Amino acid sequence: MWVASFRSLSLAFGLLCLFTFLFFLQLHQELLSWGHQQLTTCPTCPEAPPGINCSHSNSVIVRDVPRAAPTGIWTIVPSGRLGNQMGQYATLLALAQLNGRQAFILPSMHNALAPVFRTSLPVLAPEVDSQTPWQGLQLHDWMSGEYEHLSQPFLKLSGYPCSWTFFHHLREQIRREFTLHIHVRDQAQALLRDIRLGPPGHRPSTFVGVHVRRGDYVKVMPDIWKGVVGDRAYLQKALDWFRARHPAPVFVVVSNDMAWCRENINASRGDVMFAGNGKEGTPSRDFALLTQCNHTVMTIGTFGFWAAYLAGGDTVYLANFTLPDSPFLKVFKPEAAFLPQWVGIPADLTPLL
Repeated sequence: MWVASFRSLSLAFGLLCLFTFLFFLQLHQELLSWGHQQLTTCPTCPEAPPGINCSHSNSVIVRDVPRAAPTGIWTIVPSGRLGNQMGQYATLLALAQLNGRQAFILPSMHNALAPVFRTSLPVLAPEVDSQTPWQGLQLHDWMSGEYEHLSQPFLKLSGYPCSWTFFHHLREQIRREFTLHIHVRDQAQALLRDIRLGPPGHRPSTFVGVHVRRGDYVKVMPDIWKGVVGDRAYLQKALDWFRARHPAPVFVVVSNDMAWCRENINASRGDVMFAGNGKEGTPSRDFALLTQCNHTVMTIGTFGFWAAYLAGGDTVYLANFTLPDSPFLKVFKPEAAFLPQWVGIPADLTPLL
């Protein structure tokens, strides 16, 4: 019976180590070539980097980019409420992929989003956050050239980005990230199933979510931003737009001021449901209701944007809601805020004049 000598075993072990090293070297080279493969220049935009298809409109850049192998970690400072943090999450994910970085979210963002959505980005432990040598970058609310080549390996973004120009090329991925938990979705769908509006025996087939943002905006918009919120006339036009295009729609109204909605939205036609039965709903319930509708009427704000973006279908929004000299236009670009196929109804600015 042959028994391997110590020398034979050592030689076999050495060969195994060599083959293992060569395997991982080849894998590393393939990853590098994946992130730095030869790509063609966009024919419609010679100044764009190779491999990026782009279109320019008033300094807003829309990207369709390949992923790069991740090196370094990025995060973003959570600020604001649900809609703001959704915009921050989506922008972090998109910019990290564009620049070949791994995205992490901070615990407070996880606590805001995880009860509602099945998000997948990993959470950064507080001790890692405190010990990482972050560099900071304040984002403006539209995609532009300086965000294409960010070299910082440890970058902490901040600001209130909520523009489709950052992440629309990843729309299906973003929609997966903001998939409702089953129990949240089922509660919203159960409420819609219970709606009995219209003629006897009629079960509505078309739901239009109506988000009316008021609250602090009622004073902030005219006093600070030289703008208005959605008024009674705008909402009437928006609902009539859907009535003219969809047979027997049902409008599901959610708001942080339901009392105002009941006084100012004409429900005499029997096709308007005020969600909440006399009380305000929770943000997560209201958001789930809006996303389970077929179409959307929005006024202003990130909450309404995300409801419309995830619901799909037709969207009507309040357009031109600030004076031309509004300071709001320095931080907000309408062409970067509303998808091109959405329908804008101009606001009435006479209360500001």
